[in-house]
Formats: sequence, C-alpha cells, structure tokens
Amino acid sequence: MALLEASNIYGTQTSDESTLAEDRIPPGALRDASFVTRLLCLFASGRHDLEAYWESLQSRDAFQNVRERQCSILTNTITSKAGLLLATSGVFVTTVSPAPYFDYTLPAPYLLPFTSLMMAMIAMLTSGLGMIRWLHADRQWIQEHIKPGGYFLSSHLLSMVMPMFFAGLSLNCFIFAMLIAGFCSQNTACHVLTAVWLVACVVGVGSMSIEFMWKLAQMS
Repeated sequence: MALLEASNIYGTQTSDESTLAEDRIPPGALRDASFVTRLLCLFASGRHDLEAYWESLQSRDAFQNVRERQCSILTNTITSKAGLLLATSGVFVTTVSPAPYFDYTLPAPYLLPFTSLMMAMIAMLTSGLGMIRWLHADRQWIQEHIKPGGYFLSSHLLSMVMPMFFAGLSLNCFIFAMLIAGFCSQNTACHVLTAVWLVACVVGVGSMSIEFMWKLAQMS
C-alpha cells in the first residue's frame, strides 16, 4: 500500500514536472517568428528571439523583474529624455537665435525642431500609456494572447518599442537641425565646431551600434 502511494506521488510529481517543462518551451508561432517580429523583439528586449521573454511569463518573480525593467526604461530613459527634448525643442521653435551667425530660423533648421517637438510629445504620450499598461499587466493574460503569435504579438512588441522609437526620432531631428544650422552658418568657427561634433556623434553611435549590428547579423 505504501509502495502504491509512493509510486502515485512520484508519478504525479513527474507529470507536473513534465507539464512545467512543456510550458516553458516556446510555442511554434514564437519559435518560427518572422524577421520583422524578431527585429521588434531585439529592440524591445535586447534579444532576437522570444524564448527568454516566454520563460519570464512562466514565473511570477521573473515577470515582476521584466515589469520593473520596462517601467524603469519608460520612466528614467524615455519620459525624462523626451521631456528634456520637448522643452529644448520648444525653446528653439519659439525664440530667435541670439547670435546672428547661428541662424536656426531658416526653413530647414526650423522645421526639424518643430518635428522634434511633435515626436517628443508622442514619445511622452506612448510612454505614459505604456507605463499604465505595464502596471496593470496580467502575466497569464499576456501569455495566452501572445502564444498564437500574429497581430497581438506584433502589437505587444510595438507597444514596448514605440516610445523608444519616437524619442530617438525626436533626438535625431534635433541633431540634424543643429547640423544644418551649423554648416549653413557664415562663421568658420561654427563650421569647425559642427564638424567636430558630427565626428564625435558618428564615432559614439558607431561604437555603441557594433553589438546591435552583430545581433542583427545573427538573425539573417
């Protein structure tokens, strides 16, 4: 009798462990995701596959870590930077250049800060909505809806990427506006400083993009 009960307990534990192991295996729709979906996953989580994110949905503690990381990115990286870009672009759009040799009221330099202003507004809006979504996110509900892949998986990844996309677009518009204003200046010192700044930007962005390009090459 004791041997029968022990075998039943052992069989139940083995069955539970096998079920848990099966749940940790990503579904076929996630393993065979398209290139666009894997690219979105790379921007959202830093990895080109959904295996790590799927594993985080199997544990409450792991999902809490993902939630805290996403909220930290939205609060410290996106909202604060987008707010700074919003204020800076607003100043350049609403004021006249105090230096006559650095005129950013020309059509192109003026249009780009205005575009940067709009992109920063959208970044702050999507960041706030993303923060609300993550604070009220349900682990099992997300797991059930991304399991088949398709539209909800793409929209779920896009909701993580869009604040970063609009903040980056706002920053790039502002950078190009300053570059155009600097190179269109009649002052030689402005040309030199703008050229040095451009080289520093290219070197800094290039060095930071090496790992990203390596991961992107692994996807192809």
